[in-house]
Amino acid sequence: MIVVNEQISLEDWEVTEQFVRASGPGGQNVNKVATAVELRFEAARSPNLPRAVKARLKRLAGRRWTQDGALILQVQDTRSQARNREIAVERLVELIQKAAIAPKRRIKTRPTLASKRRRLDSKKQRGDLKMLRRKPAADE
Repeated sequence: MIVVNEQISLEDWEVTEQFVRASGPGGQNVNKVATAVELRFEAARSPNLPRAVKARLKRLAGRRWTQDGALILQVQDTRSQARNREIAVERLVELIQKAAIAPKRRIKTRPTLASKRRRLDSKKQRGDLKMLRRKPAADE
């Protein structure tokens, strides 16, 4: 069981791990040992995630979200299989914690009368400056 916060904890059946061969450094070991971890979290089927958290998680996950509603994290940061597994779980927990935070609603505000006047004054000054740059009219 993975504990995300006080309200959210993930059951063992929701998270599956698959180990694959990693690319990159590792010498001869890289051809023999499957150190990279592919963590699959069945987010859409998870009974522990509220609907709003699932929606935000889907948006945060981006391309890592599959058609069937699973979140796939691939980690091959270290040569150690155990450490890669820990990193994958940490990233999953971090992602769910970010999704659990509801964004604040924006409160509409109106510009003050003074700010409106300042804006109009600066527009007037700019217009006057451009008017001075013009060639004089032919009738003058």
